[in-house]
Amino acid sequence: MATLTSDELWQNVEKALEEIRPFLQSDGGDISLISIDNENSVKVKLEGACVGCSVNQMTLKSGVEMTIKKYAPQIEEVINIA
Repeated sequence: MATLTSDELWQNVEKALEEIRPFLQSDGGDISLISIDNENSVKVKLEGACVGCSVNQMTLKSGVEMTIKKYAPQIEEVINIA
């Protein structure tokens, strides 16, 4: 598999977030891409209703991280910054 450029990686992660965003928005939340570090660690910020939600860690791991890895398999972790 060819290595993606930083721009391509950013675009792929954004595509993943676009796929999951409607589910978050339907519950009054949202998500923003903050940074991609070392081309394997993504930092996002959960917003709106997602901030105080008791299942946001589960959403982050099972939904967001899984979707991002589908678009960008080299990503190893997704971190929510508060």
